[in-house]
Amino acid sequence: MSGPRRDYRGIVDAHELFSHVHFRRREPAPGLRTQVANYWLIDWDLPEPYISHVVPHPSVNLVFQHYESTGERAFAEVAGIGLQLFSQKLEGRGRVCGVKFRPGGFRPFAPDHPVSRWSGRRLMADEVLAVPAPVAAVLDPVEEDARVAALDAYLLALVPEPDPQAERVMALVERVRTDRTIRRVDELARTEGLSARSLQRLFATYVGVGPKWVILRYRIHEALERAETDPEVDWATLAAELGYSDQAHLVRDFTTTLGVPPTALAGR
Repeated sequence: MSGPRRDYRGIVDAHELFSHVHFRRREPAPGLRTQVANYWLIDWDLPEPYISHVVPHPSVNLVFQHYESTGERAFAEVAGIGLQLFSQKLEGRGRVCGVKFRPGGFRPFAPDHPVSRWSGRRLMADEVLAVPAPVAAVLDPVEEDARVAALDAYLLALVPEPDPQAERVMALVERVRTDRTIRRVDELARTEGLSARSLQRLFATYVGVGPKWVILRYRIHEALERAETDPEVDWATLAAELGYSDQAHLVRDFTTTLGVPPTALAGR
């Protein structure tokens, strides 16, 4: 598996976010890279509140969080796949250390339930994972290497069993992400020798959402990136490239997901 990708697809106005927070990605220990895409670390100290917006990936995240301005204790939660635009208000000082699992990679860490059980939900980590989350060990260190080491130690302690089906699904989702010719669930199922219904069950169990949702979400990520980087994007052409029947269909999906049409973000 490759290391953390450098693209920031899904983050709405990434440059604006990075002007407010210190954001970086780190690789997990080699023994975790099959299931874990990356660790993501954010620290902030803001004179004024800032609201970040993210179009979620088809990934489960384990998130250690401390918002000093709220006066609440630090905590860790499992964030299932976000089905809607995720917005988070940041103010004062705070710190987040997150684990982004590869789509399909979380199931071996919590094998008693289908991953769809967590979709659209955020639960305390200790309700989902067998080993108590080391909140202080992850969030307290000043040195980020120590935080990464604490995340490695915790996930390695969970000792996920090898799961060939999880590996199969992770490879399938990666194909969807990188191959624009994959536009239909029945076509994807056929390449795997499965019925569409069987593929849907497989995705619900290991990813947490259906294959159609994954296909559409990666399309929206692509459209968002183009909207923010190309002030003269040809939406009709892009719609065709992404497999939409027409421009109106793309605009409708984009607007439903982000709450604004793509032209509102064009060239930002």
